[in-house]
Amino acid sequence: MRAFWRAIGRVLFWSYERMTWQYDVMVALIVMFVLFTPRHWFHDQPRPTAHVELLSQDAGKRTTTYRVESSALAGDNRPRMVATDLMQKRAHDVLSDSVRELRGGAFQVVRVDPELANDGSVAYYDVTVRR
Repeated sequence: MRAFWRAIGRVLFWSYERMTWQYDVMVALIVMFVLFTPRHWFHDQPRPTAHVELLSQDAGKRTTTYRVESSALAGDNRPRMVATDLMQKRAHDVLSDSVRELRGGAFQVVRVDPELANDGSVAYYDVTVRR
């Protein structure tokens, strides 16, 4: 039993010399932890909620349109020509965080339309979702 506790102490205090099998096993365990740990375990910072406004609902098509502030999706107010897949994923994340009815992610982003201000910058985005 004493040898077991001594081995535990050596692992905790990293007292094995390099080029020993114990040292190699500890390094391999650390590398496996870094590579295979799920990313969401370390995303514990609260995300700021974006200002989201309900614009319209179409019960026949099962779509809803929301107005989302531009900084929540693009991070800046530079003009965007086309909504990319990344923009749609960001819109999905923002809406699932900000709109209570959409929590859980059971919806699909259909369109992301930038609305431009007078100076050519993006004022806000109109995001259409389908449930």
